[in-house]
Amino acid sequence: MSDMCQSAIIQGIPEIGFSEHYDLHPGERCHDWFRPEPWWEELERCRAKFASQLVIRAGIEVGEPHLFPTATTEMLAHLPFDYVLGSLHWVGRDSMFDVNYFKTHDADLAYGSFFVELERMTRMGGFDILSHFDVPIRTAFAAYGPYASSDYEDLIRPVLRNCIRHGIALDLNTSALRTRVNVLTPNLDILRWYVELGGERVTLGSDAHKPIDVGSHLDMALSIARAAGIKYLTYFEQRQARLVPLP
Repeated sequence: MSDMCQSAIIQGIPEIGFSEHYDLHPGERCHDWFRPEPWWEELERCRAKFASQLVIRAGIEVGEPHLFPTATTEMLAHLPFDYVLGSLHWVGRDSMFDVNYFKTHDADLAYGSFFVELERMTRMGGFDILSHFDVPIRTAFAAYGPYASSDYEDLIRPVLRNCIRHGIALDLNTSALRTRVNVLTPNLDILRWYVELGGERVTLGSDAHKPIDVGSHLDMALSIARAAGIKYLTYFEQRQARLVPLP
């Protein structure tokens, strides 16, 4: 965590959030791995160490929260998290990070099934930010190449409506911009539909699992947000949203 903070400070980033994975799907290699107490202790050490240089928020990324509501509620009551990310990594028994799944399934089936399940997850709500909206593209690109979100517009728009209804922000996730996929998730078309439907809340996420990736491509994410008509960034503290005009 300390190295992550140093990376943010060097780049002039004023606020950073740590959101460890909390995954309960039985297929996960890191199933039920998260240990909140030592994680919290380290975060508090960093808050003290960098108090004059960096705001540090406490987050958690919950995998498939709609499938594990009781365990999710218990975990969220455990610590004073500033924000909760909801992520869809699995559709049934199929991992969205398994390239063999995409190589053995038709693109329309794979993407369609994902967005149908995403609608189920967002309809239940209970989290603050929807992670990496069209995350299958990260892995599916190797099997199908680029995808046209317009092919799934009828499935995507209900997800966006659910997010607006529940006050769920969209994570402008830059991780795929660091790869040959070279796309923001969600992409420009999806963000435009979101704005058209009345959506306002977005957050910036470099999805950094290494210090070198902290803050990567955030300028590009901001540029795409502006092009979509987004006017604000959303900040969370104690799970309360605050909208600030785009820099």
